[in-house]
Amino acid sequence: MKQTFCDVKEIHEDAVSRVKGQMPELGGVVTLLKALADETRLKIAFALTLEKALCVCDVAEIIGSSIATASHHLRYLKEHGLATSRREGKQMYYSLADEHVYQIVTIAHEHAKEVKEDGN
Repeated sequence: MKQTFCDVKEIHEDAVSRVKGQMPELGGVVTLLKALADETRLKIAFALTLEKALCVCDVAEIIGSSIATASHHLRYLKEHGLATSRREGKQMYYSLADEHVYQIVTIAHEHAKEVKEDGN
């Protein structure tokens, strides 16, 4: 197994200082990534990259779940700023919140495909 740590401890103070000085609060990013870390919610988000809007019934069919389960996951995505909703008559439609969410989902998918192809 390859060694994954340094042979000697040597802190590069200038680099550490620069990074610490620029490190933002990342709690919001953690929340966003946790929301997408659930495979079902990620499937829903990916489906919404393929279709601009889907009703709850469509999402339930796509993920193979009950309408209640789909609704729960969609509500979670909405509460965490990843999706928006609108009512049309008796149906509720969901979309991705914005272009950033679209990019996160599609870039993550592309990266995962590259890693799998490269075997890394």
